[in-house]
Amino acid sequence: MTELLYLGSAVAFIVGLKRLGGPRTARSGNRIAAIGMLVALVVALVDADIVNWGTVAAGLVVGTVLGAWGAVRVQMTAMPQMVAVFNGLGGIASALVAAAAVLEADLALLPAETTLTILISTLIGAVTFTGSFVAYAKLQGLIGGNPIVFPGQQVVNAFLVVVAVVAGVWAMAGGNQNAYWVLGAVALVVGVMSVIPIGGADMPVVISLLNSFSGIAAASAGFVFENNALIIGGALVGAAGLILTILMTKAMNRSLANVLFAGFGGGDAFASAGEMSTKPVKRATAEDAAIALGYADSVMVVPGYGLAVAQAQHATRKLASALEERGITVHYAIHPVAGRMPGHMNVLLAEADVPYEQLLDLEQADPQLPQTDVVLILGANDVVNPSARDDSTSPIYGMPIFNVDRAGTVIVVKRSLSPGFAGIDNPLFYHDNTLMFFADAKDALEQTLTALRNV
Repeated sequence: MTELLYLGSAVAFIVGLKRLGGPRTARSGNRIAAIGMLVALVVALVDADIVNWGTVAAGLVVGTVLGAWGAVRVQMTAMPQMVAVFNGLGGIASALVAAAAVLEADLALLPAETTLTILISTLIGAVTFTGSFVAYAKLQGLIGGNPIVFPGQQVVNAFLVVVAVVAGVWAMAGGNQNAYWVLGAVALVVGVMSVIPIGGADMPVVISLLNSFSGIAAASAGFVFENNALIIGGALVGAAGLILTILMTKAMNRSLANVLFAGFGGGDAFASAGEMSTKPVKRATAEDAAIALGYADSVMVVPGYGLAVAQAQHATRKLASALEERGITVHYAIHPVAGRMPGHMNVLLAEADVPYEQLLDLEQADPQLPQTDVVLILGANDVVNPSARDDSTSPIYGMPIFNVDRAGTVIVVKRSLSPGFAGIDNPLFYHDNTLMFFADAKDALEQTLTALRNV
């Protein structure tokens, strides 16, 4: 019966993941997967020799309170940070499960395959833990988003990896527990050293990769205790995260190795981050934006992190509804790496009840831009930067972008001319058909909606 219930849980995971692929079935998919996890937990607790049910109950209470608090209090703009924390906690949970197995048994007496899975779970789990919290600190602004690099960094990282491998081989060959603890300690340092040289522009890829790592660590922990539900659930998370990571790197026209080791955004390009250009631009007011939008036949909205920071998703929806009442066609162009997390913009717009059919991906939206009358850019920067297309010396050269400069009129809503995550200037701001509306995205949209009523 235990194995049958675990099998049922695994099926629920797979069905739930499949249903998460569509907006109309996502909620039911989430519920199905959650029920599967509940069944797996209950079976594991009943089947195992629990030392203290009081401790289990206390853990459930604390976890429930923290989860409910996070769901209510954490803003949608901070969702990437929350996901990073979840990844880290999942990684350390797997590492602690492996550590518990080491404390309960003599490594020298364990089968080689069990020892290997313990080491893998510890290594990947510890790396995921510290790496995720460094990503959290970068996203939260606790440390700078710039890549942190120093001379000889790659040599130091290579040395740490060698130490970890040697410790792992020593633990397997001699059953030495001290070697195991050395492996765990070095893995924690490797997690930090792996993420600090990665700039803020690449955080979506890092979060996705660490999500995959947390799944692999969980699957390895499942092999340690021969728990099929944990193995299958971890494998699904690991595979899904890895596939998403590959898709993200393709969307940036960069390899995963380049993301992890190139220190993207460093050097002269990133040194100018935060500095504002002094080049002349065409400034726009709410009235200018209202006139351009009100007399258009088609409008394409390109959301970016600026929309999330301003929590302007509802204001965006209200303005779009007002335009649609005038018979204007409105679509939203969603770049794969817009925001700070895969799907960040989709979630924000769904929260404002934007019809899913109006959300276009890169391949759908870009061919429509030459026939679009007005493009409204809300806080996006690098994903609309023509340098990716025209400047072979640019750090983002070759990255697929929205060619918004080919539309009739471009309205860019931004607080200032400061660079985006990539730390480079955007020539789009100085084009003849570009209007710069300097304001908070929410305020700008509300002002434009008010002015639109008089157009």
